Amino acid sequence: MDRIKLDVDRVIAEVNPNIYGGFIEHLGRCIYGGIYDEDSKNTDSEKIRIDVLDAVRQLSIPNLRWPGGNFVSGYNWLDGIGPVASRPSKLNLAWNGVESNRFGTDEFIAFCRKLKTEPYICVNMGTGTMEEAAGWVEYCNGTENTYYAGLRRKNGNEDPFSVKYWGLGNEVYGNWQIGHKGAGEYARQALEFGKMMKMVDRSIELIACGAGEPNWDRIILETLYGLVDYISIHIYLGLHQPMKGYNSMMEETVRFENQIKTLRAVIETVAAQRPKQQRPMIAVDEWNVWYRAMGDCQLEERYNLEDAVAVACCLNVFHRHADMITMANLAQLVNVIAPIFTGPEKLFLQTIYFPLLLYRRENGDKSLDLLVETGGYQSERVGWVSYLDTAATFDESTRTITLNVVNRHETESRMAAIEGQNGNFAPNVSSFTIYNDDVKVENSFDSSPVGIIEGKTEAEKNRLVYKFPPHSVTVLKLQLG
Repeated sequence: MDRIKLDVDRVIAEVNPNIYGGFIEHLGRCIYGGIYDEDSKNTDSEKIRIDVLDAVRQLSIPNLRWPGGNFVSGYNWLDGIGPVASRPSKLNLAWNGVESNRFGTDEFIAFCRKLKTEPYICVNMGTGTMEEAAGWVEYCNGTENTYYAGLRRKNGNEDPFSVKYWGLGNEVYGNWQIGHKGAGEYARQALEFGKMMKMVDRSIELIACGAGEPNWDRIILETLYGLVDYISIHIYLGLHQPMKGYNSMMEETVRFENQIKTLRAVIETVAAQRPKQQRPMIAVDEWNVWYRAMGDCQLEERYNLEDAVAVACCLNVFHRHADMITMANLAQLVNVIAPIFTGPEKLFLQTIYFPLLLYRRENGDKSLDLLVETGGYQSERVGWVSYLDTAATFDESTRTITLNVVNRHETESRMAAIEGQNGNFAPNVSSFTIYNDDVKVENSFDSSPVGIIEGKTEAEKNRLVYKFPPHSVTVLKLQLG
């Protein structure tokens, strides 16, 4: 029998709600035909899809990254402001299309306000200049009688947008990126961009472009230490690895955490000779399962239960590393490798929607360090793959432990003894499970076999024995007596 030991005194860190962030890009049907649809009758007065808005609100995303992604490296934000009818159409060089610029800064901010979420804007460090980036900060946050703040007022927004989070470019380490740069060149340029942007508004927080490659990340951190608040990493499960069945995906979830551990080590190495209070945090500001939809620049990945299990494993990683991961952004929100999929008249919720909903809704604010004894297997590619992948949080106000458990085993249930170290549990325990017999099952417009199954079980004193189904996600709510 497996064993999970819970102790509310073993707190890793406060869980930053920003780990549940989202991301939208001018790519395929993410924005046009997804979020913003001038041809649909199912929109509000600002052409935002009402059903999409409702589905996103359920996720309670705390921040939303925009406008890219690869798109931003060729984007001039000035093309996307002012009267919509007079905005220029331009080539979308990143994704082989035409950008109408009908959804720009003001529309993005309006969408964020409808969601009650913090906007996170990534600036163009491909074709863009530091003056353009600083002007964008002024347009969004300026309060004085200056040109760009005045332009915002002229466009109908008297009050500043108060955008807190600003990304210094996107994936500039890659040769697929417009304005691809080496680490030293990017770091020096990002230093000047960041300095000028902070001269406009010193309260903003900056996210440096990390690569998930130790030497690149070291150079960036050594140059930008004390200026940036985060270093980013982008991880897509399956993207660079031939997928050879269910276990390949489970191994990808281990690789996901291994990459986080590597970045942590680089940050700690650089920080060792510098003030600890200035140590940058990790922003996993693009992450998801993505390996099927690759060829047509639409990226309309269709997800199955296996993918939902993998997404839950990634959320467990964020909780286990809560002391360093304080922002994450699922890529993307609608249609493009997304949990929400729209048609002309209606939408459906893909399988990966449900772990996002469940974890966001049920978890507390303190991440706990667990003792877990479980089986597993040795992988040549990533090392040990445990069958039970776990994380837990504690809500002190309600004295409730939320235990998140993924059973990675494809075909076998796992019986586990859950032991509390801080007194007895209340006898009634709520359970929430994402499971189906068929690990390859998908949701669609016609049916939704994957969702959240609610149930009850019973604890006895400080112990609960629970059977976790194969290829499943389970959340248990254990209240201390």
